[in-house]
Amino acid sequence: MAGTAQYEELVRQFSAFGAVKREMNRIMPADCPSGSASVLTLLGRYGDLRMSRVAELLSVDLSVTSRHVAHLAERGWIERSPDPADKRSRILRLTPAGRIRLDELFRRTTRLLAERLGDWSDEEVGHLAQLMARLRDSFGECRSVPRPAPPPPEQTTRTPAST
Repeated sequence: MAGTAQYEELVRQFSAFGAVKREMNRIMPADCPSGSASVLTLLGRYGDLRMSRVAELLSVDLSVTSRHVAHLAERGWIERSPDPADKRSRILRLTPAGRIRLDELFRRTTRLLAERLGDWSDEEVGHLAQLMARLRDSFGECRSVPRPAPPPPEQTTRTPAST
C-alpha cells in the first residue's frame, strides 16, 4: 500500500489537473458548456438513459442534470420522451444533430491531446489511459452505493526545521 507522502502527492496532482480540465473546456464551443458535453458523452457511451441515471453517473443533483438536459434539448441535440415503465421519468436519447455535436467535441479534445502529448510515446499514452481507467474504476462510476472507507494510511512524522 502506498504511503501518506504518495497520497499527498496525488492530492497535489489532482489539484493541478484542474488546469488541464480548464484548457480542455476552453476549446469547447461556446454553446456547449462542459456539463452539457458530459451529458452528450454519457448518452454516446451508454445509449438511451433515464434522466435520474444521468444524474447518478455525473454525481450531481437531478436539478443540475435537468438544466443541462434542457440546454441540450433546446438545441435539438437530445430528445426527451416518457419512460414507458414510469411516466414521471424521462428517457434521454441523442439525436442525429447531437451525434454530430458529440463527434465534433471528440475531434476537438483528441486534437488538443495529440498536440499536448505529441512528445509522449504510444506506450506512455496507453499507460496513462490504462491508469486513468483503473482510477475511475476504483471510485466507481456510480456514487449512490458508498464503498467502505479504506484504513487510514500510515502517518509520517514531521519535525520542524531547526534554525
